[in-house]
Amino acid sequence: MYPDRVVSGMRPTGALHLGHYHGALKNWIRLQSELPCLFFVADWHALTTHYDDPSQIETNTWDMLIDWLASGVDPSQATLFIQSKVPEHAELHLLLSMATPLGWLERVPTYKDQQEKLSDRDLATYGFLGYPLLQAADVLIYRASQVPVGDDQVPHIEMMREIARRFNHLYGKEKGFEEKAQEAVKKLGSKRAKLYNELRTEFQQQGSEDALGQAKAMLDDAQNLSMIDRERLFGFLEGSRKLILSEPQALLTEASRLPGLDGQKMSKSYGNAIALREDKDVVTKKVRTMPTDPARVRRTDPGDPDKCPVWQFHLVYSDDATRQWVTKGCRSAGIGCLECKQPVIDAIIKEQEPMHERAQQYLDDPSLVRAIVADGCDHARKLAQDTMRDVREAMGLSYS
Repeated sequence: MYPDRVVSGMRPTGALHLGHYHGALKNWIRLQSELPCLFFVADWHALTTHYDDPSQIETNTWDMLIDWLASGVDPSQATLFIQSKVPEHAELHLLLSMATPLGWLERVPTYKDQQEKLSDRDLATYGFLGYPLLQAADVLIYRASQVPVGDDQVPHIEMMREIARRFNHLYGKEKGFEEKAQEAVKKLGSKRAKLYNELRTEFQQQGSEDALGQAKAMLDDAQNLSMIDRERLFGFLEGSRKLILSEPQALLTEASRLPGLDGQKMSKSYGNAIALREDKDVVTKKVRTMPTDPARVRRTDPGDPDKCPVWQFHLVYSDDATRQWVTKGCRSAGIGCLECKQPVIDAIIKEQEPMHERAQQYLDDPSLVRAIVADGCDHARKLAQDTMRDVREAMGLSYS
C-alpha cells in the first residue's frame, strides 16, 4: 500500500569501530542504492540507559554522523537525520503508549537481558521499559516496509507489527467504511473488481496467502486509485479496517564476522576495538600486539589458526591464497606471528584510506554535516507529519 522504505538507526555512543562497519554500515551502503532509506541518530534512545549523564550525547552524535559519511553512506541516496529533531517520533510514542498493553513491553527478551548486563545502572524507569515502544514509533511513523536487524532484534520487529495491527483495529474505524470500500472496488474496473472480490473471498475463507499477495500486487499496480481508496481496499481485503500504520518486515542481516582484537565481540568497553578512522600507526600497533595461539611460545613452535584471534581477521580481510599461506605457515612454524599479522594490517589500512579522505572534508568544514542533517530532518519530518495527520484524525485529535 505504501512505498517500500527502509528505516534504521544507531544510538550515539561515540566513534564507531570496524565491528559497526562490517555488522551494519556495509549493509546500509548496499541498501541505499536499492531502496529509499532513512538512517537516524537515536539520541533519545541513548538517554534510556545514560539519562543521568547526557553530556557526551551531542558530541557523539556528530562524531557518528561523520563516521557514517566516511564509511560511504551517501546523503544523495539516503536521508540522514537526528531523532530528537523530528518531534513527531515522541508524539507517536505517546499516543501508542495509550493502547499498548504493559505486558507486551515486559515480555521483550532484551528487557531483562539488558537489565542484567547493565546491573550497575538504575534502569527502573519507564524510559527503559518503553524503549521498544519508542523504537516502534521510530519505524511506524515512516510506514517502513523493511528494517535491517540481527536475529536478536526480531522480537522487536514482531512487536512493532503487533502494535500496528492493534492500532489499525482500534482506530481504523471509518463511518460507512464498507460502503466506501465497495465504491472503491468499482473504480478498479469490472474485470479487476471481479478478481479482487474473488481473491478477497479466497483469502478470508481459506486463508490463502497467494490470493492475498495477488490482490495486494493488483492494488499496487492500480494507477487510478486515490491514496485513501487504496488504504480502504487494503483494509477491506484483509477483513480489517482502514490501514493507518503499516506492518514492517524484519530484513535479517548477517552478523559481523569480525571479532575484537582479543577474540571477543568488538566493543569499546572491552578495549578491543579498532576505530573506523583509526590512525595508521595505531592500527599497526593494535594488530601487532594481538594475542595469538598460546601454543606458539617460541617462533619455532607450530600453531593452530583456529585457536588464534588473528585468523578471524584473515577470514574477513584476506583472499584464499593468503589464508592458505597463513594456514600452512602457522601449522609448520614456517612463518612467525608478526608475519602472519602484516596482511591484516595492510588490508585494514587500505580499507580505511577512503574513509579518512571522505571524513576530512567534514572535519575541515563541520557546517557541511549540519547542512546534510538539516535537509534530512526536513525530509523526515514531512514524512512523519503525513503519518501523524492520519493518526491524529483516527484518534479524534485532528484540529483545524
